[in-house]
Amino acid sequence: QVQLVESGGGLVQPGGSLRLSCTHVGSIFNMYVMGWYRQAPGKQRELVATLPGGGRGQYGDSVKGRFTISRDNAKKTVSLQMNSLKPEDTAVYYCYGKESGVEYWGQGTVVTVSS
Repeated sequence: QVQLVESGGGLVQPGGSLRLSCTHVGSIFNMYVMGWYRQAPGKQRELVATLPGGGRGQYGDSVKGRFTISRDNAKKTVSLQMNSLKPEDTAVYYCYGKESGVEYWGQGTVVTVSS
């Protein structure tokens, strides 16, 4: 089986930073695309960022210039560096992976931006 395991969520003040990490474990050696989505209270799940194994990151408009996605394929890890955090970034963040046309999702990690 394949699992995506997230870490790094927590409480941070507005203007602060957090770094989320996600590692995939199981039978898949490499994911074609990995990334992050988020779902805020009362809202639909939205794209945060995605990154192919050898390509450039794609970001949702609301996080461009503030968040950076990166991958370490040897460690099977995707990370999301979140800077200049705003209260509206508060959400459950879900790690995402896709390989051979199959999508995989992590359990989610909570990010709360509040003073």
